[in-house]
Amino acid sequence: MSRAMVLAASMRVLARVLAPVLAVLAVSCGSNEAQPLVVGAAESAESRVLAEIYAQALARTGAAVRIEPGLRGRSEVFAALDAGDIAVTADHNGALLAVLNTGAEAPTSDKVTEELNGSLPQGTITSDPAEGADFEPRVLVTTATAQQRGIESVEQLGAQCPSMVAGVAVVPDLFELPEVAGKISGCEFASTEVFSGPEELHRALLEGRVQAGVLGGPAEFLSGGTEGLKVLADPEDAIRPENPLALVRKGALDDRELEKLNYVAGELTTDELATLVSRVRDEAADPGELARTWLDAHGL
Repeated sequence: MSRAMVLAASMRVLARVLAPVLAVLAVSCGSNEAQPLVVGAAESAESRVLAEIYAQALARTGAAVRIEPGLRGRSEVFAALDAGDIAVTADHNGALLAVLNTGAEAPTSDKVTEELNGSLPQGTITSDPAEGADFEPRVLVTTATAQQRGIESVEQLGAQCPSMVAGVAVVPDLFELPEVAGKISGCEFASTEVFSGPEELHRALLEGRVQAGVLGGPAEFLSGGTEGLKVLADPEDAIRPENPLALVRKGALDDRELEKLNYVAGELTTDELATLVSRVRDEAADPGELARTWLDAHGL
């Protein structure tokens, strides 16, 4: 047999040996490319809505995406980000800062963002905060109290806090707010009473059992509306803002994908997000369908 024939035979044998190996490598590489971005969601209606909005927005960049539900607590969220189990999840900037840096005094959205970026665990970044969607606690008084005491804003309330009993109520199905999130700069109430929900707080205000109310979210979550109540403006940022944002594992998203989340932040508003959350919570609406409709309406 000639040398050329021996070489050709050897090459055929080598090809038969390498073929299975190359096939495995090809499948492996394809599998890595197909690995989806995982968006984590907690059990609250707000988290589920934002997870769907983020996931579908990312999918519209061409990325493969899936949602991982059932996250419990911020410690589990950060562990999942650190382990690479999730790439993205939603939260509030003010609450995150309160958890990560208990001594932070940042009052404005810009300051919260600045201090939050310096407090995040290594390997974690955020999208822009949705400054048009502020879920900070709202301070309520009756319209009669507002007129009698000349109160239009949270700042004007401050000097009168020592003579007032305040009621406090969380809003179900929103992100959990640390106690410091409801702190009102320059205001120390005579005492506070905790109520089971927004409706009970509303009733206590109208009945005069408390003179002020601190609701753990926008007034849109008062199912009976704000009739008889005054929602105090907060132009001086006496209460720390609670803007939704995306927590992102560093390196998990490319520039286009991160930019997409920033576009989402620029379109979110308080009333629209509150409506979406209320529909999921109160009507058992599908958060995926709501997210799709919202993204379409905003050209995202």
